[in-house]
Amino acid sequence: MSDNETNTDSNSDSLVKERSKVKPPKMYKVLMHNDDYTTMDFVIHVLKRFFNKNQEEATGIMLKVHEEGMGICGIFTYEVAESKTVKVNRYSREKGHPLKCSTEPCD
Repeated sequence: MSDNETNTDSNSDSLVKERSKVKPPKMYKVLMHNDDYTTMDFVIHVLKRFFNKNQEEATGIMLKVHEEGMGICGIFTYEVAESKTVKVNRYSREKGHPLKCSTEPCD
């Protein structure tokens, strides 16, 4: 048999490798909570700085937080969502605001 020919006997079946399917990572929402003290301008600033929102997107999320008590800043893998939550909460406290974010699994 030449090098270019393939072996077609029954032993070749055992050479087939099973491919395992990789599941996509579970995703998490970063939620921003309303409070009675944080200014709307600061909320917009945070959304632009930490979530890369433009002015229009940030304003829309800020209004949702203000009117409904909570809004979604973004959806990320667990590590990214948790990191953003910690950074926003720390930054807000450093700037004298009680603004709070939390992380929640997506449905």
